[in-house]
Amino acid sequence: MRVTDTSDLWWKNAVIYCLDIETFCDSNGDGIGDFAGAAQRLDYLAELGVTCVWLMPFYPSPQRDDGYDIVDFYGVDERLGTLGDMVEFIRTAKDRGMRVIADLVVNHTSDQHPWFKQARSSKDNPYRDFYVWRSEQPPDTSSEVVFPDQENSIWTKDRKTGEWYLHRFYSHQPDLNVANPAVRDEIAKAIGFWMELGLSGFRVDAVPFFLETRGIDGHAGDPHDYLRDLRRFLSRRAGDAVLLGEVNLPYEQQVEFFGDAADELTMQFDFVTMQQMYLSLARGDARPLARALTDRPKIDSDSQWATFVRNHDELTLDKLMSSEREEVFEAFGPEKRMQVYGRGLKRRLPPMLGGDPQRIRMVYSLLFSLPGTPVLFYGEEIGMGENLAAEGRMSVRTPMQWTDEDSAGFSSAPPDKLVAPLVEGEFGPDNVNVAASRRDRSSLLRFMGTLIRRYRECPELGWGTFTMIDTPHPAVFAHRCDWEGNTLFLFHNFSDEPIDVEVSLDSGDVPRGGGVLTDLLEDTKTEIEPDDDLKVKLPPYGYRWLRIQIPGAGRLW
Repeated sequence: MRVTDTSDLWWKNAVIYCLDIETFCDSNGDGIGDFAGAAQRLDYLAELGVTCVWLMPFYPSPQRDDGYDIVDFYGVDERLGTLGDMVEFIRTAKDRGMRVIADLVVNHTSDQHPWFKQARSSKDNPYRDFYVWRSEQPPDTSSEVVFPDQENSIWTKDRKTGEWYLHRFYSHQPDLNVANPAVRDEIAKAIGFWMELGLSGFRVDAVPFFLETRGIDGHAGDPHDYLRDLRRFLSRRAGDAVLLGEVNLPYEQQVEFFGDAADELTMQFDFVTMQQMYLSLARGDARPLARALTDRPKIDSDSQWATFVRNHDELTLDKLMSSEREEVFEAFGPEKRMQVYGRGLKRRLPPMLGGDPQRIRMVYSLLFSLPGTPVLFYGEEIGMGENLAAEGRMSVRTPMQWTDEDSAGFSSAPPDKLVAPLVEGEFGPDNVNVAASRRDRSSLLRFMGTLIRRYRECPELGWGTFTMIDTPHPAVFAHRCDWEGNTLFLFHNFSDEPIDVEVSLDSGDVPRGGGVLTDLLEDTKTEIEPDDDLKVKLPPYGYRWLRIQIPGAGRLW
């Protein structure tokens, strides 16, 4: 049987690791992470099995929004190093078999960007049309602000010219006018610049806001046409480059951003599945997650969903009903200091699950077994916690915990000089760090390494056909992935009680004639006899990965 060549669509079974340069590793002792320090840790990521590093913003910035307020799309913030340091980081990653993508933040700039300084200098300045302005008093838009604790409108009046400028985020981040051809040219030039330096694509920030044409006079055209233009431009520079989009919308709207011909975003984060997973965890009931994946729209084989447990931002629950959101709050963030904007949590998974190692492992086993490409946020692999004393999203952007030393091996600077305070207590570096985890055979780090290896050895997960399996047990999430004569059966128990599951094999590609059953996490093999059913014992919060390989199927691990 012919086995598909999967090398051209590398991202279909990639392992993406998101890191913030300033909080990952400090090489010069100033308390701020830098590219030189991060490059020293790339061997660690390669050993873990990471295949793609996603860099959060590293551009020059006043740092009023953790680097998302950019003043130069062509540079590296001097605190983090130089362009040369970044190129060396990319080269080192590639030498170790890893690609690098970076945040593309082009919905807005900092109000300190030279373009905006020019734009607000006079109404007839050539850069005026780089941004979106209105001369009349705007209506009440308080319900539309992204950060309700900081802003009460998406329009702010500029004192000098007496007009209002649009900002979907903070008032110090004016929105760019993407209908302006000159702005589009600048965005394309920035993309081309970073591609020439070795990037393999971009994670596109706030895509729906970026493409929005509200407040723009005249005909701005179909924003999806522009997204297709960007994809074509990227593909001309590198045929295997990706656009990974942040599109937090209901499925029926989100799927439009892939494009009818898979010619817009290459990948999109699946926010709906993530939120329903937390509802399932809160209830001990797998059905909300199962419904989400059943409702997930079918997409072109050249497109892909990105799955995640924890991203770099708030853990948003905005797509849940208010009563459902309250269930998740009660289970995982009952204190107000754990919640943010009334719609999300500022916590990491291990503290939310009370540090229960079996339950934590079950969730990560689930992540790597779901159809899509898994995305990890730095520190997840060792079980880092959060700093609830930090405001909003900064609670999870704490220094990486490499050792149990005073500054966690992140820096030689004293703790009070670090770019952000360390996590304290049970999930702080005294108890959770890379050095100790590497020595401990039962650590989460070791388990994550095993999961990543198994995931990479299972093309069924990235390429195969996904099917839910009905069982009489509401707490059991069971599914299968079929690809070129091989089938994976995957089981996850959301309850704290043991459950026995029996599944008929008399369907799909699994014949009654038998085959070889491999337990991928236990490394055992057994022969399947004719007329066998699959009988699986799941301990509390248990999980199983079982592959059935029929005679003549493509050979896999």
